[in-house]
Amino acid sequence: MSQQIETSATSSRRGFLGAVSRVATATLGAGAVPLLAQAPLILTKERRDTMTPAQILDEAKAGNRRYLQGAPARDFLAEQKLTAVGQFPAAAVLGCIDSRGPAEVVFNLRLGDIFNARIAGAIQNSDILGSLEFATKLAGAKLVVVMGHSSCGAVKGAISGVKLGSLTGLLAKIRPAVDATVFAGERTAGNHDFVDAVARKSVQLTVADIRKQSPIMAEMEKSGIIRIVGAFHHLESGVVEFL
Repeated sequence: MSQQIETSATSSRRGFLGAVSRVATATLGAGAVPLLAQAPLILTKERRDTMTPAQILDEAKAGNRRYLQGAPARDFLAEQKLTAVGQFPAAAVLGCIDSRGPAEVVFNLRLGDIFNARIAGAIQNSDILGSLEFATKLAGAKLVVVMGHSSCGAVKGAISGVKLGSLTGLLAKIRPAVDATVFAGERTAGNHDFVDAVARKSVQLTVADIRKQSPIMAEMEKSGIIRIVGAFHHLESGVVEFL
């Protein structure tokens, strides 16, 4: 492995793995999972399989904290070359297509650390469920994160009842969250607080729907093999709040 790749990976202080023990200790702190301090430059199946869903969730939270602290840029090409021969992601993130919230960035992760499913409004459908079942049951990911975000355009469209081609059907999947949101103020797309309240509710309903509509993942979660959680990304600050 080239010195250039090793230097890039070490300086980036990345996600689920630190390049060497001293880097992992410095970035993750005293409460880090000990085995992560010995992690290789890429996430291997052996390393991933030793981690629990709770540990992977803790790593995602730690990664967001690093992102907020201004983690340095990475050498994506080096990571691409390292992961080209195979991938063993630890988690799957279902997020919105919004350009300001790529999961690998806001969780300060490397290429190969997570599966990333993106669709407007972070809603689920049969294809998304199939993708998540592949990620967990077949590929071994142990954490599923449904991540909505503030000022979501899809949520605004659902609130306003926008009709536009195939988008109409997609927004209809968010409408139950609009109706289920308890909110005392103005219930319009122009009310930032209401939009965010609906986005949070939509995440909660999507998590519940995944459990209800995917017996495969529901059983895996019941058995402790995986964990399914909701999250909310604050675009203004970059903070990812787990619900």
